[in-house]
Amino acid sequence: MTVECPTANHEDEVVLLGHGAGGRLTSELLDEIVLPSLRDARGPLEDAALLPGHRELVISTDSFVVSPLFFPGGDIGSLAVHGTVNDLAMRGAWPIALSVSLIIEEGLPLAELRSVMDSLGKAAQEAGVPVVTGDTKVVGRGAADKLFVNTTGVGQRHGSLHPSAALARPGDAVLLSGPVGLHGTTVLSTREGLGFEGDIASDSRPLHRLVRTLAPLGAAVHVLRDPTRGGLAAALNEIAHDSSVAVEIEESAVPVPGPVAAACDLLGLDPLVVANEGCLVAFVDAGAAEEALATLRSLPEGAGAVRFGEVLSEGPSGRVTLRTLVGARRIVDMPLGEQLPRIC
Repeated sequence: MTVECPTANHEDEVVLLGHGAGGRLTSELLDEIVLPSLRDARGPLEDAALLPGHRELVISTDSFVVSPLFFPGGDIGSLAVHGTVNDLAMRGAWPIALSVSLIIEEGLPLAELRSVMDSLGKAAQEAGVPVVTGDTKVVGRGAADKLFVNTTGVGQRHGSLHPSAALARPGDAVLLSGPVGLHGTTVLSTREGLGFEGDIASDSRPLHRLVRTLAPLGAAVHVLRDPTRGGLAAALNEIAHDSSVAVEIEESAVPVPGPVAAACDLLGLDPLVVANEGCLVAFVDAGAAEEALATLRSLPEGAGAVRFGEVLSEGPSGRVTLRTLVGARRIVDMPLGEQLPRIC
């Protein structure tokens, strides 16, 4: 008698909510299904891409499905503008144009749609970027959750500022422009009625002006990344992997607001994996670290900037470690799936 071990039936596999979380499941989905069909997709997966034949121009596209549509500190309209502007900024670009497409579920109150669009328009105006084109579709009840927003942004790079996730180098200082965890905990608390939103608000805001202040440092700025889905843990792991370096961060130096820490303790969440929408991570040459910090702190959106880590001269490639408050070290893994779904 022959005994055969059962094998996985891939035909029965389905997309999970965690596939959109920005962690390991997202990487698997991209590597196994999405990217193999795109023959020109190669190199590190950046927040935005350089336009072929126009290397001074950058393009990014994103979709926003946050639930609920409105939360303290923002809404899906302003979030869509901020998120797209920030993706362009992380490649060292100033936004010059946006497109906006709406997928609206039948039955959405027109008052809610009007509020979202008013907020979106105000956010674009405040960021100084025009919305130049778009599209609107309406689907039947149950075919979407109220409203989804898709945006595409085009930006122009600042002179010698050419950051990339693949450019981190041994000895680099790792900087953070502000506190972490505010957006994710605010949205989750509002959605589930947990009550924390009375003490915190989303940090959703544009970061392109903050990046512009770093332009004089030019090539000393190696990497910029906004830690959105998957939080700080995902962003650092992606950079360590794409740059083939080892990164170490100090737990005591990571700015976690008290209400965020309290919410995470209660819910069993790690603040390092909670989404953010208004801070950036910068890997800069160690000799330029103090100047970069002073530059970030010169604007309100960077007032809380800190140095919280470094790129090690030796260590396992692609690994991120955390030096804890008691001096021990632990590995900071890439999040597997989605602890906080529908966050952006």
